[in-house]
Amino acid sequence: MRILLSLFLFTFSIQSFSDGHLPAEKEVLESLSAYFEARTNQDWDKVVSYESKSGTFGTNSDGSFHKPKVIQSADDWANSGQAGVINIYYPEAIQISDDVVFVRFYYEGISNFGGSTQPYRTRVTMNWIKEGKKWVAKTQHYSPAAYGGVHIPQASDFDD
Repeated sequence: MRILLSLFLFTFSIQSFSDGHLPAEKEVLESLSAYFEARTNQDWDKVVSYESKSGTFGTNSDGSFHKPKVIQSADDWANSGQAGVINIYYPEAIQISDDVVFVRFYYEGISNFGGSTQPYRTRVTMNWIKEGKKWVAKTQHYSPAAYGGVHIPQASDFDD
């Protein structure tokens, strides 16, 4: 009986983890994809649904760092002027606790901001947290992938 139970558990664990991801990591990667697809499609209500209700912390790829917590509405997103087709490449998810998953990936494509279209290339790290039964973005850090250039801090970088 022990051998049969051991064989069953071994077989189950191979099927459960054969792709190397824990269930939470898989769920977050699915949420990540849905979040950025909603951004591309400008489905701002869906975008907001994938962000923490208590607010998010973001750092932009312009090199700025100190940004206050933000709780964005669908209207805020609609008025941001963001558009374009930008894709996720090589996403990785690492569960660091029961309710936190760290994600990193490259984000590249064509952005359209304020009527100006240009290539966009950045590295992104995010922390996703479990709120209720849903994984949502809590932090987002976009660092330029231009492989050169330095941001010179400005007073506005430190505004709360």
